[in-house]
Amino acid sequence: MPQITIDARAQELLTQAADPAKAGPMAAYMKTEMPFYGVSSHKRKVISRLLATEFPATSRAEYVHAVRTLWHGEFREEKYLAIAYARLFPHYVTLSSIPMYRTMITQGAWWDFIDEIAAHLVGSVLLRQRDRLTPTMESWTMSTDMWLARTSIICQLRHKADTDTEFLDSACTRNLESTEFFIRKAIGWALREFGKTNPAWVIGYVERHQDEMSGLTHREAVKHLR
Repeated sequence: MPQITIDARAQELLTQAADPAKAGPMAAYMKTEMPFYGVSSHKRKVISRLLATEFPATSRAEYVHAVRTLWHGEFREEKYLAIAYARLFPHYVTLSSIPMYRTMITQGAWWDFIDEIAAHLVGSVLLRQRDRLTPTMESWTMSTDMWLARTSIICQLRHKADTDTEFLDSACTRNLESTEFFIRKAIGWALREFGKTNPAWVIGYVERHQDEMSGLTHREAVKHLR
């Protein structure tokens, strides 16, 4: 009898945990036609850890195969599991994984996927391999793909005192003229988050660029500063 695969096991666990009554509202909230099982974030966390235990990535090849297999699932929760599984093997969250994360960003093309990948995967690589990844992130700041640009803006959300302010300045400033809601929101979010660590820097940035900022960006940036 063939051994069960990670995607089949994920589907089995998601089916067991599914609440069909929640599936429709979840899809409506995310404004997507992609189907949901109706599995809560808490239950998905349990499932992702179970998958990591049952299907441990003992090599980079296994890691990439598992993440890609889950990512290509039909249901949105399967893609959530791909991201969660990827985070559970931090020794493979390195520069070599950036091409895979980039593909997930461009294919996912919505905030629920991108924000997790940006902060917890791309951002983790940037924190540990800043010299090597920053040139790539700089190129993403100018990407015509809105989601790559958003990733470059918010990838330092968790860096706190280790934030590269020169890069944060560059990522935000290069996108200040964007009319895209998700870019304007991202700039404000990135500034607001760093303001918890270095409010003086953020206040200075806002004062220098307030004439270029959208109202949304400005409101988000100074929400907790004044």
